Amino acid sequence: MPSSRLLSTLSSFIIFSAIAHTSRAFVSLASREQRPARPAISVSTLALRLYPDPPSVEVAADSEMFDDDDFVPSLPPISPTSKRLFLVRHGEVINPGGDRPVYYGAMDVSLSPLGEQEARAAAEYLKRYDLQHIAASPLGRAKFGANEILKLQSGDDGVEANRDLVIYDGFKELDRGDWCGMTLDEIGKKKYVEIDKCDESVTPPNGESFNTLKERVLKSRDELLAVTDFGRASALVSHLQVTRSMLSDALGVPTNKMSGLKVATASITCIDYDKETGEQLVHFQSFKPEAGLNKAKDMAN
Repeated sequence: MPSSRLLSTLSSFIIFSAIAHTSRAFVSLASREQRPARPAISVSTLALRLYPDPPSVEVAADSEMFDDDDFVPSLPPISPTSKRLFLVRHGEVINPGGDRPVYYGAMDVSLSPLGEQEARAAAEYLKRYDLQHIAASPLGRAKFGANEILKLQSGDDGVEANRDLVIYDGFKELDRGDWCGMTLDEIGKKKYVEIDKCDESVTPPNGESFNTLKERVLKSRDELLAVTDFGRASALVSHLQVTRSMLSDALGVPTNKMSGLKVATASITCIDYDKETGEQLVHFQSFKPEAGLNKAKDMAN
């Protein structure tokens, strides 16, 4: 008879192998036609099934989890009772503090040359999907990425689609108020941690809290969903905290825990919204298409 220690080791190995196999098994190339495929289990969904209490776990299905350059996350066809949103974060920016990284929040800072390349890579990935609407934050770094997506969209007949960029003020990045232009040390690490925990008493002067941010973001999300037809998809290019607001709502992660959600620069998150069940299905989170680019600097935000 095998020893209890050996049985325990074998059981652990089998469970680990099953998890690794499951997360790999549902990753395949997605086609423009969205051909029928077996249902995909996203890495985020898998994490929630393994750890059913989302507030206690950092859901981190970011680009590093998609480590095979030949594959992208699979997507099933959109249900006739659902609407799909592709949430794109803008690319790397030129930090206004230069070598002294400062927080900029809703300041209209420019993309770096790498950030522009990242935005084009995201647009190249999304061109395989027929997007009904392309929306953006009013800030330039988001509008750049949205316009790149718009350039590559075409109708079913291959002719450039007649779409306009839709701007929503509610998708602007978190307003850091008087903290804009300050380093973490100047703000105070304790204050920064407390605002992440949604302590309203440390909201920066002339700025906003995460609760206020999330309220306006979800309102604009609902407006975008309202103009998106059932069975169709739209794309939004916005910001780190904006994407976290929608992702945390879909995953059931409380606002005071959403700072743990990983969203890489120019990454794509995909969520389906089902009218009949009210379910928000996260297909994948923070997927960054491989484009042979350098690693972005993603520091103060």
